[in-house]
Amino acid sequence: MGANVEELTGLQNHAALKATLKQQVEAEQTVALAVLDIDKFMAVNEQHGHDVGDALLRHLAEMLKQAFPGQAYRVSGDEFAVLLPGASLESAFLRLEAFRSRVESAAGQLPVAATVTAGVAQYPRDARTVQSLLQAADAALVAAKEGGRNQVALPPTEEMVMKSCYYPAASIRRLKSAAERVGRKESELLREALADLLRKYDRP
Repeated sequence: MGANVEELTGLQNHAALKATLKQQVEAEQTVALAVLDIDKFMAVNEQHGHDVGDALLRHLAEMLKQAFPGQAYRVSGDEFAVLLPGASLESAFLRLEAFRSRVESAAGQLPVAATVTAGVAQYPRDARTVQSLLQAADAALVAAKEGGRNQVALPPTEEMVMKSCYYPAASIRRLKSAAERVGRKESELLREALADLLRKYDRP
């Protein structure tokens, strides 16, 4: 197998995912990224053995190949990823939701019944770099897990952090103006300010 092909499943690996993402971002081409994993996979290994766990990984990989030919990756363990160049966030969400439903409906065809949880993010809507896109998709996956698993979620709205705290209206307007002036998100400027605050006061 090629250096960027994962042995167990035959899918492209994490290095291939990052390389393709880098090409998309550097070319400023729209791309949606989904990360997904098998719900309670550790319990599958513990209750049924690693051979069954490996068989489940291979079956899921085959389903991903059929649903997303040439666009699926095995990131690590039971975590997979799908890249959808040119896809809107909404269309990517719908395609992953259709896949999630397909897995749930295929229980009788799998080595053991299983469901998957996924998070979806899009460049440039949710991130401007490869790393921040990966983080946004991971945040969406965490949100889906916290919501009960066996579902697909989008990145949490960072601006909700602002809305959960009290800020004078004048300060919000100035922040919005500053963000527009420098071409960045308001939430990015808030994180930068928080980092400065912690460096100033949170010293050992």
